[in-house]
Amino acid sequence: MTTAPPGLSTRIESMREYQQFAQFYDAVMGDGSSRSARILEAIGRCNVDATSLLELGCGTGSVLEGLVSIPRLVGLDASVEMLSFATTKVPSAEFVLGDMTDFNLGTTFDVVACVFDTVNHLVNYESWESMFKGVTRHLEPGGLFVFDLNTTGRLHQFVASPPWVHDFDGNTLIMDVRSDGDEVANWDIRVFAPAGDGMFTLHRENIRELGVALDTVRTTLATDFDLLHEEDDSGVPPTDESSRAHFVYRRRG
Repeated sequence: MTTAPPGLSTRIESMREYQQFAQFYDAVMGDGSSRSARILEAIGRCNVDATSLLELGCGTGSVLEGLVSIPRLVGLDASVEMLSFATTKVPSAEFVLGDMTDFNLGTTFDVVACVFDTVNHLVNYESWESMFKGVTRHLEPGGLFVFDLNTTGRLHQFVASPPWVHDFDGNTLIMDVRSDGDEVANWDIRVFAPAGDGMFTLHRENIRELGVALDTVRTTLATDFDLLHEEDDSGVPPTDESSRAHFVYRRRG
């Protein structure tokens, strides 16, 4: 079994993803303030008295850090390495090491969030359906489910693009996205970190994302949820060719 950092509830063994990339994640991806703001905006727009929030795939806690105005915060992630940063960043939150396709926390929340295309990391649609069922179990009647995803069009665009090279903090990141078949994009992430005497240490991670048609997602969620709001990054209704789709659903009471 994976050993959890102090203060972390251990639920399952950690997934392999983000073991190498966790230490560089915040420097490369930036803070989560814009995503936190979008969640707070959705809560305000829908007039929900949010006293508790669960974030699935909370990573290093960058999004929860911007949500500390909510009294009770819980973050769930499958990476011990990511959660070791989160426990330090947001000490007021509770963090659980777990699988977002199969979790039972024994409690419910006013809001469940899953942002930064975290759902795309589930590379078969049965896992998406299982996650959605878990959200239903953990939401209060009338509670909000706020999430986003990379569209199929965006993933196709990534696959067609040349590798991305980014220098940061003396390190060099090379990210190359290639098709892994069946609408799965494979992110080959390499970070070259200085090791002294002109030498470099290579940290390498392969992370996959599944593209799913938006109508498929809408149909699945229609069983237990009402769609309150949807938009792409520019604020118009999303399509499968949008860069990203943002959704706000309410669990039926």
